Amino acid sequence: MARVVRGGLIQATLCEPATSPAPKIKAAMIEKHLTLIARAADRGAQVVCLQELFYGPYFCAEQSTRWYEMTERVPDGPTIRLMADVARKHGIVLVVPVYEEDITGVYYNTAAVIDADGSYLGKFRKMHIPHCDPGFWEKFYFRPGNLGYPVFDTRVGKVGVYLCYDRHFPEGARCLGLAGAEIVFNPSATVAGLSEYLWKLEQPAHAVANGYFVGAINRPGFEDPWRIGEFYGQSYFCDPRGRMLAVGARDSDDVVIADLDLDLIREVRNTWQFYRDRRPETYGPIVEL
Repeated sequence: MARVVRGGLIQATLCEPATSPAPKIKAAMIEKHLTLIARAADRGAQVVCLQELFYGPYFCAEQSTRWYEMTERVPDGPTIRLMADVARKHGIVLVVPVYEEDITGVYYNTAAVIDADGSYLGKFRKMHIPHCDPGFWEKFYFRPGNLGYPVFDTRVGKVGVYLCYDRHFPEGARCLGLAGAEIVFNPSATVAGLSEYLWKLEQPAHAVANGYFVGAINRPGFEDPWRIGEFYGQSYFCDPRGRMLAVGARDSDDVVIADLDLDLIREVRNTWQFYRDRRPETYGPIVEL
Protein backbone atom coordinates (compact mmCIF):
# COMPACT_ATOMS: atom_id res chain seq x y z
CA MET A 1 0.00 0.00 0.00
CA ALA A 2 1.43 3.35 -1.05
CA ARG A 3 2.48 5.79 1.66
CA VAL A 4 1.02 9.05 0.37
CA VAL A 5 1.09 12.04 2.71
CA ARG A 6 -0.70 15.28 1.91
CA GLY A 7 1.52 18.20 2.88
CA GLY A 8 0.67 21.86 3.34
CA LEU A 9 2.77 25.04 3.33
CA ILE A 10 1.45 28.39 4.53
CA GLN A 11 2.81 31.73 3.34
CA ALA A 12 1.22 34.92 4.62
CA THR A 13 1.62 38.67 4.33
CA LEU A 14 1.88 40.87 7.39
CA CYS A 15 -1.66 41.82 8.46
CA GLU A 16 -0.74 44.52 10.99
CA PRO A 17 1.67 47.45 10.45
CA ALA A 18 5.15 46.67 11.71
CA THR A 19 5.03 49.94 13.64
CA SER A 20 2.20 48.58 15.82
CA PRO A 21 2.97 47.23 19.30
CA ALA A 22 4.68 43.86 19.05
CA PRO A 23 2.01 41.98 21.07
CA LYS A 24 -0.72 43.35 18.79
CA ILE A 25 1.14 42.17 15.68
CA LYS A 26 1.72 38.76 17.20
CA ALA A 27 -1.95 38.28 18.15
CA ALA A 28 -3.16 39.36 14.69
CA MET A 29 -0.75 37.11 12.82
CA ILE A 30 -1.57 34.10 14.98
CA GLU A 31 -5.28 34.65 14.36
CA LYS A 32 -4.65 34.90 10.63
CA HIS A 33 -2.65 31.67 10.64
CA LEU A 34 -5.35 29.80 12.53
CA THR A 35 -7.65 30.47 9.58
CA LEU A 36 -5.02 29.37 7.07
CA ILE A 37 -4.23 26.20 9.02
CA ALA A 38 -7.94 25.34 9.06
CA ARG A 39 -8.05 25.91 5.30
CA ALA A 40 -5.14 23.51 4.82
CA ALA A 41 -6.82 20.92 7.04
CA ASP A 42 -10.07 21.28 5.09
CA ARG A 43 -8.09 20.44 1.95
CA GLY A 44 -6.85 17.25 3.54
CA ALA A 45 -3.38 18.33 4.68
CA GLN A 46 -1.84 15.91 7.17
CA VAL A 47 1.32 17.90 7.89
CA VAL A 48 1.58 21.70 7.70
CA CYS A 49 4.55 24.04 8.05
CA LEU A 50 4.39 27.80 8.71
CA GLN A 51 6.84 30.46 7.52
CA GLU A 52 9.87 31.63 9.50
CA LEU A 53 8.96 33.96 12.41
CA PHE A 54 5.36 33.48 11.32
CA TYR A 55 3.70 35.64 13.98
CA GLY A 56 5.48 38.89 13.12
CA PRO A 57 7.38 40.85 10.52
CA TYR A 58 10.93 40.00 9.56
CA PHE A 59 12.14 42.37 12.27
CA CYS A 60 15.83 41.49 11.85
CA ALA A 61 15.94 44.30 9.29
CA GLU A 62 16.49 46.63 12.26
CA GLN A 63 17.92 46.58 15.77
CA SER A 64 15.25 47.24 18.39
CA THR A 65 14.72 45.75 21.82
CA ARG A 66 10.94 45.86 21.44
CA TRP A 67 11.00 42.68 19.38
CA TYR A 68 12.11 40.76 22.45
CA GLU A 69 8.47 41.10 23.53
CA MET A 70 7.75 38.37 20.99
CA THR A 71 10.00 35.78 22.60
CA GLU A 72 8.64 32.80 24.50
CA ARG A 73 9.71 29.48 25.94
CA VAL A 74 9.50 26.31 23.87
CA PRO A 75 7.46 24.23 24.46
CA ASP A 76 5.92 25.99 27.46
CA GLY A 77 5.06 29.30 25.80
CA PRO A 78 1.54 30.30 24.76
CA THR A 79 2.01 29.85 21.00
CA ILE A 80 3.17 26.25 21.18
CA ARG A 81 0.45 25.38 23.71
CA LEU A 82 -2.12 26.90 21.35
CA MET A 83 -0.71 25.12 18.31
CA ALA A 84 -0.76 21.81 20.18
CA ASP A 85 -4.52 22.29 20.60
CA VAL A 86 -4.84 23.19 16.92
CA ALA A 87 -2.87 20.10 15.82
CA ARG A 88 -5.08 17.90 18.02
CA LYS A 89 -8.27 19.55 16.76
CA HIS A 90 -7.43 19.02 13.09
CA GLY A 91 -5.45 15.81 13.51
CA ILE A 92 -2.44 17.24 11.68
CA VAL A 93 1.30 17.47 12.28
CA LEU A 94 2.44 21.11 12.65
CA VAL A 95 5.87 22.69 12.21
CA VAL A 96 5.75 26.02 14.04
CA PRO A 97 8.65 28.54 13.85
CA VAL A 98 8.86 30.85 16.89
CA TYR A 99 11.23 33.29 18.57
CA GLU A 100 12.54 31.34 21.55
CA GLU A 101 14.00 32.50 24.86
CA ASP A 102 15.58 29.67 26.82
CA ILE A 103 15.71 29.40 30.60
CA THR A 104 19.05 31.24 30.70
CA GLY A 105 17.77 34.24 28.72
CA VAL A 106 19.43 33.28 25.43
CA TYR A 107 17.45 33.71 22.20
CA TYR A 108 17.10 31.30 19.29
CA ASN A 109 15.30 31.18 15.95
CA THR A 110 13.42 27.95 16.58
CA ALA A 111 10.86 25.63 15.01
CA ALA A 112 8.77 23.29 17.17
CA VAL A 113 7.35 20.04 15.80
CA ILE A 114 3.94 18.98 17.12
CA ASP A 115 2.42 15.60 16.31
CA ALA A 116 -1.14 15.07 15.12
CA ASP A 117 -2.33 14.19 18.63
CA GLY A 118 -1.04 17.52 19.97
CA SER A 119 2.09 16.07 21.58
CA TYR A 120 5.27 18.14 21.42
CA LEU A 121 8.01 16.11 19.73
CA GLY A 122 10.92 18.52 19.95
CA LYS A 123 12.52 21.53 18.29
CA PHE A 124 15.17 22.59 15.83
CA ARG A 125 17.23 25.72 16.46
CA LYS A 126 18.54 27.54 13.40
CA MET A 127 22.18 26.58 13.06
CA HIS A 128 23.59 29.18 10.68
CA ILE A 129 22.90 32.82 11.58
CA PRO A 130 23.32 35.48 8.86
CA HIS A 131 24.58 39.02 9.21
CA CYS A 132 24.41 40.57 5.77
CA ASP A 133 22.82 43.39 3.83
CA PRO A 134 20.16 44.22 2.97
CA GLY A 135 18.89 44.01 6.54
CA PHE A 136 19.43 40.37 7.49
CA TRP A 137 21.02 41.18 10.84
CA GLU A 138 20.02 38.11 12.77
CA LYS A 139 23.28 37.95 14.71
CA PHE A 140 21.94 40.86 16.77
CA TYR A 141 19.03 38.67 17.92
CA PHE A 142 19.83 34.95 17.74
CA ARG A 143 22.43 32.57 19.11
CA PRO A 144 23.44 29.79 16.66
CA GLY A 145 21.58 26.56 17.29
CA ASN A 146 22.96 23.93 19.64
CA LEU A 147 20.65 20.94 19.15
CA GLY A 148 22.13 19.49 15.98
CA TYR A 149 19.89 18.19 13.19
CA PRO A 150 17.11 16.18 14.82
CA VAL A 151 14.56 14.17 12.87
CA PHE A 152 11.12 13.70 14.39
CA ASP A 153 9.06 10.52 14.12
CA THR A 154 5.57 11.88 13.42
CA ARG A 155 2.27 10.27 12.51
CA VAL A 156 2.97 10.96 8.82
CA GLY A 157 6.63 9.94 8.73
CA LYS A 158 10.06 11.21 9.66
CA VAL A 159 10.24 15.01 9.52
CA GLY A 160 13.31 17.24 9.61
CA VAL A 161 13.59 21.02 9.75
CA TYR A 162 16.08 23.48 8.29
CA LEU A 163 15.52 27.23 8.84
CA CYS A 164 16.00 29.82 6.07
CA TYR A 165 19.74 30.59 5.83
CA ASP A 166 20.52 26.99 6.77
CA ARG A 167 19.47 25.97 3.26
CA HIS A 168 22.73 27.36 1.86
CA PHE A 169 24.70 24.71 3.76
CA PRO A 170 24.55 21.19 2.25
CA GLU A 171 26.24 19.63 5.27
CA GLY A 172 23.20 19.94 7.51
CA ALA A 173 20.88 18.83 4.72
CA ARG A 174 22.95 15.65 4.47
CA CYS A 175 22.84 15.17 8.25
CA LEU A 176 19.04 15.25 8.11
CA GLY A 177 19.04 12.60 5.42
CA LEU A 178 21.48 10.39 7.32
CA ALA A 179 19.18 10.66 10.34
CA GLY A 180 16.32 9.26 8.28
CA ALA A 181 14.34 12.34 7.24
CA GLU A 182 11.65 11.70 4.64
CA ILE A 183 10.28 15.25 4.51
CA VAL A 184 12.45 18.30 5.27
CA PHE A 185 10.77 21.67 5.80
CA ASN A 186 12.60 24.96 5.35
CA PRO A 187 10.61 27.94 6.68
CA SER A 188 12.20 31.09 5.26
CA ALA A 189 12.10 34.86 4.86
CA THR A 190 14.09 35.80 1.78
CA VAL A 191 13.91 38.62 -0.75
CA ALA A 192 14.24 39.10 -4.49
CA GLY A 193 17.61 40.30 -5.73
CA LEU A 194 19.43 38.54 -2.92
CA SER A 195 18.49 34.89 -3.26
CA GLU A 196 15.70 34.37 -5.76
CA TYR A 197 17.98 32.81 -8.35
CA LEU A 198 18.90 30.19 -5.76
CA TRP A 199 15.38 29.56 -4.44
CA LYS A 200 14.45 26.78 -6.85
CA LEU A 201 18.01 25.53 -7.28
CA GLU A 202 19.48 24.74 -3.87
CA GLN A 203 16.64 22.89 -2.21
CA PRO A 204 15.72 20.62 -5.11
CA ALA A 205 19.45 19.82 -5.15
CA HIS A 206 19.24 18.86 -1.45
CA ALA A 207 16.22 16.68 -2.26
CA VAL A 208 18.13 14.90 -5.04
CA ALA A 209 21.40 14.52 -3.13
CA ASN A 210 19.61 13.05 -0.11
CA GLY A 211 16.57 11.33 -1.56
CA TYR A 212 13.81 13.07 0.39
CA PHE A 213 10.96 15.53 -0.11
CA VAL A 214 11.46 19.23 0.60
CA GLY A 215 8.82 21.76 1.61
CA ALA A 216 10.22 25.29 1.18
CA ILE A 217 8.24 28.21 2.58
CA ASN A 218 8.82 31.91 1.91
CA ARG A 219 6.73 34.86 3.04
CA PRO A 220 5.27 37.20 0.37
CA GLY A 221 5.06 40.99 0.03
CA PHE A 222 6.94 44.10 1.17
CA GLU A 223 7.29 44.94 4.85
CA ASP A 224 7.46 48.59 5.83
CA PRO A 225 9.12 50.62 7.21
CA TRP A 226 12.27 48.67 6.32
CA ARG A 227 11.33 47.59 2.78
CA ILE A 228 14.56 45.61 2.41
CA GLY A 229 13.13 43.93 -0.66
CA GLU A 230 10.23 41.87 -1.94
CA PHE A 231 9.56 38.66 -0.07
CA TYR A 232 8.69 36.69 -3.18
CA GLY A 233 6.60 33.84 -1.83
CA GLN A 234 6.61 30.89 -4.24
CA SER A 235 6.58 28.30 -1.47
CA TYR A 236 6.86 24.83 -2.95
CA PHE A 237 7.15 21.10 -2.51
CA CYS A 238 9.68 19.12 -4.52
CA ASP A 239 10.24 15.38 -4.65
CA PRO A 240 13.42 13.26 -4.34
CA ARG A 241 14.01 13.66 -8.07
CA GLY A 242 13.99 17.45 -7.68
CA ARG A 243 10.67 17.86 -9.49
CA MET A 244 8.32 20.65 -8.42
CA LEU A 245 5.00 19.25 -7.19
CA ALA A 246 3.23 22.50 -6.25
CA VAL A 247 4.30 26.16 -6.16
CA GLY A 248 2.59 29.04 -4.34
CA ALA A 249 1.78 32.58 -5.41
CA ARG A 250 4.49 35.20 -5.54
CA ASP A 251 2.83 38.17 -3.87
CA SER A 252 -0.09 36.99 -1.75
CA ASP A 253 -1.21 34.64 0.99
CA ASP A 254 -1.35 31.03 -0.12
CA VAL A 255 -1.88 27.51 1.14
CA VAL A 256 0.24 25.17 -0.98
CA ILE A 257 -0.90 21.54 -1.01
CA ALA A 258 0.83 18.51 -2.52
CA ASP A 259 0.61 14.73 -2.22
CA LEU A 260 3.95 13.20 -1.26
CA ASP A 261 4.42 9.55 -2.18
CA LEU A 262 6.97 8.47 0.41
CA ASP A 263 7.52 5.16 -1.41
CA LEU A 264 9.33 7.22 -4.05
CA ILE A 265 12.16 7.75 -1.55
CA ARG A 266 13.16 4.08 -1.60
CA GLU A 267 12.77 3.91 -5.38
CA VAL A 268 15.09 6.89 -5.87
CA ARG A 269 17.64 5.73 -3.32
CA ASN A 270 17.77 2.29 -4.94
CA THR A 271 18.68 4.01 -8.21
CA TRP A 272 21.04 6.71 -6.94
CA GLN A 273 23.15 5.09 -4.24
CA PHE A 274 24.55 8.29 -2.80
CA TYR A 275 24.48 7.00 0.75
CA ARG A 276 26.08 3.66 -0.10
CA ASP A 277 28.85 5.31 -2.10
CA ARG A 278 29.75 8.03 0.40
CA ARG A 279 33.41 8.33 1.46
CA PRO A 280 33.16 9.93 4.92
CA GLU A 281 36.78 9.06 5.69
CA THR A 282 37.78 11.60 3.00
CA TYR A 283 35.56 14.46 4.18
CA GLY A 284 37.65 15.69 7.09
CA PRO A 285 38.57 19.05 5.53
CA ILE A 286 34.95 20.24 5.45
CA VAL A 287 34.72 20.17 9.24
CA GLU A 288 38.11 21.70 10.00
CA LEU A 289 37.98 25.17 11.55
